[in-house]
Amino acid sequence: MSRSEAAGGEAARRVAEAPGLPKDDGVPVFAEPWQAQAFALVVELNAQGAFTWTEWTEALAAELRAAAAAGRPDDGSRYYEHWLAALERLTLDRGLTDGAALATRKAAWADAYRRTPHGQPVELEG
Repeated sequence: MSRSEAAGGEAARRVAEAPGLPKDDGVPVFAEPWQAQAFALVVELNAQGAFTWTEWTEALAAELRAAAAAGRPDDGSRYYEHWLAALERLTLDRGLTDGAALATRKAAWADAYRRTPHGQPVELEG
């Protein structure tokens, strides 16, 4: 097993133990494919050293606190929206992307979603 694979396994274990993470029999569950992708991206970025687990948990906790302060406490139904917001903020803070690139990619996904027939997988063109 490579160092990256070992780090990823440890990271996945730590993330799976996170309070508030939707689970079934102790295993994270995802209502939509994008949630699993966001989860996997955090695990992989941590395994590659982009941020520590402490930095990740602080970023996620800050998003959850901000939502609660705004009157939108998490009841589990929006957990991955907070997860994604924390991921976006952390990747911006770390210089892994910039605001313009993030906005462009989000717009491309929104456009792809609007033109994809119901029930079909959403894919970016070229």
